[in-house]
Amino acid sequence: MTGAPATPEQGPVVDAHLDLAFNAVGLGRDLTLPLDTLRTSEARSEQSAMVTWPELRGAGIDLVFATLYAQPAQRVAMQPDAARPAETVPEEQSIAPAYRNAGEAHAQARAQLDWYRSMEAAGWASIVHSRADLVALRERRAAAWDAPIGVVVLMEGADPIRTPDEVQWWWEQGVRIVGPAWQGTRYAGGTRAPGPLTPLGQELIDTMQKVGMALDVSHLADESLWQALERFDGPCLASHSNARAITPSDRHLSDDALRALGERQGVVGLVLGNTFLDHAAGRRGPVDLRSVKRHFGHVRKHVGSGRVGIGSDFDGGFGAEETPVELTRGADFARLGEAVSHEHRASFLGGAWWAWLERSLPST
Repeated sequence: MTGAPATPEQGPVVDAHLDLAFNAVGLGRDLTLPLDTLRTSEARSEQSAMVTWPELRGAGIDLVFATLYAQPAQRVAMQPDAARPAETVPEEQSIAPAYRNAGEAHAQARAQLDWYRSMEAAGWASIVHSRADLVALRERRAAAWDAPIGVVVLMEGADPIRTPDEVQWWWEQGVRIVGPAWQGTRYAGGTRAPGPLTPLGQELIDTMQKVGMALDVSHLADESLWQALERFDGPCLASHSNARAITPSDRHLSDDALRALGERQGVVGLVLGNTFLDHAAGRRGPVDLRSVKRHFGHVRKHVGSGRVGIGSDFDGGFGAEETPVELTRGADFARLGEAVSHEHRASFLGGAWWAWLERSLPST
């Protein structure tokens, strides 16, 4: 993709959940390639790539929440077909490394963090640590469409934190958000793994608050979520979750949880896999932006106006064939604005997340 993108004029454009480093380090995808080049080299008939750095530039994305995601050896399918119940995923079916203990998880996340730093050195990314960095990023992005894209580092699943007192070290390395769970972790119950915070998880939450880390409640099991919100007084978010009332799964948030996040000035990012939007449709659809509109309306009703954004999770276990028909590649990101009325478009496409970062990041 060449030339300056048609960036929405209303404000910054933000995707609050992309597994960029896992795709690059774990799956071996060269994300510096144009998307069409990557797709041709992979020649996939499902889970076709949607995101590379050039594609993000072409989409006019100003900032992403980019994950450190270590893949556990024991897991179940996160986005199963409606007709097929979730089953344990055999480790041999994954080409990515899988961890069996905290040390292995730590090593995976360290390698991914090193990759983000290499992307920063190469001019693709600019890691955002503070509100001062956010201001500088906005100025650079306004001056040049191909300026480095902002990256806020988010740890998805806290097992790479070997002990809670290591939170401070991860903070110093640039991590600003931690989601304690993916499925079950040593710290918390998670998706399809119900349970409370463990004693270690309670200590983790307390340490996160002391350090200033934000809490991502996506993937937390209900019991863990409520315990975490009760203990934690810092900034909260759901980087990539939908409305459980529409998609009945513990992967998504109940109305009570949405209201609780709204009371904490949290923001919810809608995740765009087909079965997350419409479980009955299955991975291959048909699903379109009307499903995004339904989730937006329901989540906004409970969390509040100006507190719903996008956490696409593109290439996080699903690709172009498993997303709404209007979204064929990352450059279609701006089409998500069609799912909401004009008055909500700027907030939905990025303004809600930008305002949350201005409230939640340290000043310097």
